[in-house]
Order: sequence, then structure tokens, then C-alpha cells
Amino acid sequence: MAGMQTVAVIGAGAYGTALADVAARAGRDVALCARTPAAAELMQATRDSPRLPGIAIDAAVTIVGDASVVAGADIVLLAVPSQHLREALAGLVPHLRTATPVVACAKGIERGTHCFMTEIIAQTAPDVIPAILSGPNFAEDVARGLPTAVTLACADEAIAIDLVHALGSATFRPYHSTDVRGVEIGGAAKNVLAIAAGIVVGRKLGASALAALTTRGFSELMRLGLACGARAETIAGLSGLGDLTLSCSSPQSRNFALGVALARNDPPPSRLAEGAFTAPALVELAREKHVEMPVAAAVAAILDGSATIDQAIDALLTRPFRSEG
Repeated sequence: MAGMQTVAVIGAGAYGTALADVAARAGRDVALCARTPAAAELMQATRDSPRLPGIAIDAAVTIVGDASVVAGADIVLLAVPSQHLREALAGLVPHLRTATPVVACAKGIERGTHCFMTEIIAQTAPDVIPAILSGPNFAEDVARGLPTAVTLACADEAIAIDLVHALGSATFRPYHSTDVRGVEIGGAAKNVLAIAAGIVVGRKLGASALAALTTRGFSELMRLGLACGARAETIAGLSGLGDLTLSCSSPQSRNFALGVALARNDPPPSRLAEGAFTAPALVELAREKHVEMPVAAAVAAILDGSATIDQAIDALLTRPFRSEG
């Protein structure tokens, strides 16, 4: 792995910091880029992230406030929210070397354009190699070095394999794929479905309702994935069921927590829930592809205020009966 020794992580939030620790544990030379030089200086001095309190940043990680650090990187990990990925990447373009693998670590669909993360990378930095990293995992578990499996997809299988070997370790287990679209759809859609699961739990609709929601939501995800050219086995295996089940049942999921808060009329969580931004774009993309996604549409309607939770539930329960599929 001499050709993939240096790693630049853009975004020093919870997941970016956790991934910097992952790369350091794998023996890479790691630079973690914070939003400002002042933030970088503080994190470098304290070896602590405000987003991961109580978890020390690996001593081998260098924290910087200058994004030009990507000029010397063999791998760039973009750990910024999906709706800000295009802007963040545009600032890096003058410094990026040709053919550098740039790995999106956010799950989402860009609002307005309906672009997936690797499409944004290809459009904004056409000389690099786009890739996507997806769960199931949570930043705190990753940072603590708890056993985690993820999917890393790149159209070039040889590059995907090299990335897996460069970032993988005994506790962080990436599995490579060339089905980029399948991994991206699985990651983006499950965030929206996790909000729906949180609503079901928050309204105390019962385990059977949660199981039904997860099953029907997975059917929606599969229909859209196939319409977008994804492979069924990718969605069902690596990026679909595992990620969907975890996100729809764990209190660590910010999307799940948002759904619970909505159902209980509680203040929403202070930290970003990607599914809230992905929901409208996902529904619009489904309409473009002539794919029905009633659960995702219900979540989008609740989030934009065009339907109450009770109205959305009634609409789902009164849909015409139909065959499985």
C-alpha cells in the first residue's frame, strides 16, 4: 500500500474525526482538516473533538485548518454533510492531484439537482476518482474502535480493493463493491426510512407496525434502486438490510431520533439528521423514475408541514390493497 499511504480527511465533525482515527489505526499518515485554523489548533492541543466528547483523537492524526493539505494526499475522505459536499469539494479542486481517489462519506441526494455524491464529485472534480463509503455504522462506535463493517464502492474495482486495504483494520472492516449506485441509494434512502421508524416508535404503534414499515420501506428502496440501475444484491446485502435495520432500531441514529421527536412533539435533535434533507430529493427522484415510494413521501410531507403525522398515517393505512412487490 505504498501508493496509498497518506490520507486527508475533510470535515472534523464526529464521523470525520472517527474516520481519521480509523486511517491512523490502519497505519496511514493522516491529516484531519477542521473548519477553521482556530478550531484545528484547539483540537490539536486538546486531542479532543466537541462532537465526540471523552474519546481521544489518535496521537498519529495531525489536525490542520488548511484544506490545501489534500495536495499531498493519496486518498481524500470527504466527511461533510451531503448538501454541502459540492461547495466543500469546489474549494479543494485547485489542490487535488489527478487520479486521486476522493471518497464521499455522506449519505444523501443533493436537493435541486437530485445528484448522488459520486456524481457531484465527477462533476466538480472530473480528474479525480469518485468513490463512496457507506454503513452500517455510527461515529462513536467507529471512534472507539468497536467492530464495524462498511461498504466501499468505486467503479474501478482495483481502486476499490486498494482503498479497502488502505483503510481496513481488525475492527474496521470495509467490503468493496463496484455497484456505486446501489450503495448510494441504500445509504440515502435508509436515512429517510429511519425517520419513519422513529415516528412509529414515538407514537407507540407497536413492534408489528415497525416490522411492517421496515419491510415496506425496503421494498420502496429496492424499486428505486433497480430503476436507477443498482444491483438488487447490493441493496439487499451490503447497503440495504444491514444499514436499514440498524438505522431503524438504534437510538444512536440521528434520523431515528428525529422521527421520535416529531412523533412526541419534542424539540428536534440539535445535530444534523441527513434524512431530513434527503427526503424531498428522494421523493422527487422517485417521481422522475415513475417509482412509488409512499413511506418516503409521507416522511417528506411531515417534514415540510404539508401533512400532520396523523394525516400521513391515515393516508398510508387507506392506500388501495395491492399484490406483493
